[in-house]
Parts: sequence; C-alpha cells; structure tokens
Amino acid sequence: MKTPVRIAVTGAAGQINYSLLFRIASGELFGPKQPVILHLLEIPQAMDHLQGIVMELEDCAYPLLYAIHPTHDPNVAFRDVDYAFLIGARPRGPGMKRADLLDANAQIFATQGQALNQHAHRNVKVLICGNPANTNCLVAIANAPELDSKNFTAMTRLDHNRAISMLAHQCGVLTSDIKCMTVWGNHSCTQYPDVYHAKVKGKPAIQLIDEQWVIDTFVPTIQFRGAEIIKIRGQSSAASAANAAIDHMQTWVNGTAHGDWASMAVPSDGIYGISKDLVFSFPVTCKNGGYEIVPDLEINKISNERLKLSEKELQEERKQIKNLLRNRK
Repeated sequence: MKTPVRIAVTGAAGQINYSLLFRIASGELFGPKQPVILHLLEIPQAMDHLQGIVMELEDCAYPLLYAIHPTHDPNVAFRDVDYAFLIGARPRGPGMKRADLLDANAQIFATQGQALNQHAHRNVKVLICGNPANTNCLVAIANAPELDSKNFTAMTRLDHNRAISMLAHQCGVLTSDIKCMTVWGNHSCTQYPDVYHAKVKGKPAIQLIDEQWVIDTFVPTIQFRGAEIIKIRGQSSAASAANAAIDHMQTWVNGTAHGDWASMAVPSDGIYGISKDLVFSFPVTCKNGGYEIVPDLEINKISNERLKLSEKELQEERKQIKNLLRNRK
C-alpha cells in the first residue's frame, strides 16, 4: 500500500458529497492501492448531519479509508491536504439576487483560500465546484498568494460531459466515440459548448450534424441543462456533479488520452484574447499532474462572439468582488 493521501471536501454533508464521498473512500478516485484520509468541512449547524455520514462511511468498512476528520474549522480541514474539493457554497435563497450570492460566496472562498495558503501541501490540487465556480476560484487564488495559481481549477466537466452525451445521442454513437469537446467560459448560462473542433469516430463533428441544430438546440440545451434538472427533479444535479468532480480530478492527475482534451476553468494567460485576470474554461491537456491550455485553435466568428459574451460576464463578476482580490506575489 502507498502512503495515504489527504483529501479535503467542503460542504461535506451536502447532496453532491453524499455521492462523492463514498466513491472516493472506495478507491474509485485514485485506484485500489491508494489509501485516503478524508478531511470533511461543514458549517457548525450541519455537524450532526455530517456525523451521520461519517458513521455510514465507517459502516462501509472500506479498506482504503484510513481516517476521517470532520470539522467546522477550515484551518483544520486543510491542514497538510494533498487534494481539495471545494464543493460547499451558499445557495441562492428567496429574493436573493445574483449579486448577493456572489458577495456571500466570495467571502467563503476568500477564507478557504487563506486557510489553504497557510496549511495545505504546497502542491495541493484544488477543485472549486461551488457556484459561481469561476469567480469563487479567482477569489481563492487571490487569497492564497504562496500557492501557485495553477494549483487551482474550477469545474466545467459536468457541462463537458453533458455536451459529449448530447452529441453522441445526436450522432447515434457511444460517448467514447466523441473526442475534443470543449466548453469555454463561465460555468453559467453564458458558457459555450463548442463542437467545431469535436470529432466523432475521428471525423469532424460539424460534418455529421446540422449547424442550425448546434445553434438552436445544442448550445442552449447545455447552457440551461442544470436549470432544467432543477425544474423536473426539484433539486440540483448531485450524482452527475459528483461524477464530474471525479472525472476532473482523475484527468488532472492521470492525464488526458492521446489525441483528446478536457474542459477546465483555469487562470487565463491571455490566450485566445481572454483577459488575464479571469478564471475561464478552456480546452486543456493534462500530463504529469499539470495542465496546458490547447493553443492555436481556429475560433470562428460565431464562437468568438460567444467567448466574448462569457468573458464580459466574468469581468462584471470580478468587478463586484474586487475588494477580496489580494495582490499575489
């Protein structure tokens, strides 16, 4: 057996984590030879609920689960962790505006960024899932000046997976037949699922589908899929979000397959004309625990307009929480 890795999970008593935690503890995330220690963070009011989940995890008798540390203190939760899933975030309440939600969650992720900066392993990999994920990620980065900004990513893998599934269904193929799907921009209704570089069994996807279907059906369906699930189910996506979080972290750690890439929201370096002060979803390849944005893709007029729309939204979000953005070293 290997040395156990420490994995922090926030919002640990929430519905996404009720799917995620058991899969991590079973060894699905890092394989059957990698022991794990779970650091579970919750707000004080949810600690009783969290204790029930801890009891269930114990009752599964997972051989890879070495220890569980439930806490409401971020300084304890992030101490010496190798990986962090920042899933907990305040949901929008009745009469709450998006601006109010941004302010409330930015404060949470500023505090967590500071705790990571002080206590986490210097090579920690941090995945932000709590919404608004891109801007929460930016805040966490700004408040962790001693950590490399490339240690932080935000999740658009659920949107990526949804896009692959829908394209595969439209083409009558398996999801494994789809390569090079891209979701650009913000994890919001301005995100842009891009099929212009996607391949279906090695052929350009755009040659196999009607472009009008892409514009009128595919793009808006992916953009509003989460809202549609809430409308039908009465709750937000949980199991599929947990699955996407595992997919994202596995890809980041183990690498992308040859000839393929994934979608991740990462700090922009100015590529494709996107402002450097944003966390933006790009196509990325992963290798040796790192990632690189795929360069030199041709961006047509339709796609460029969509990218700029999402960039503008992120710039507006950034302006609203600028007081929480510290100057990095």
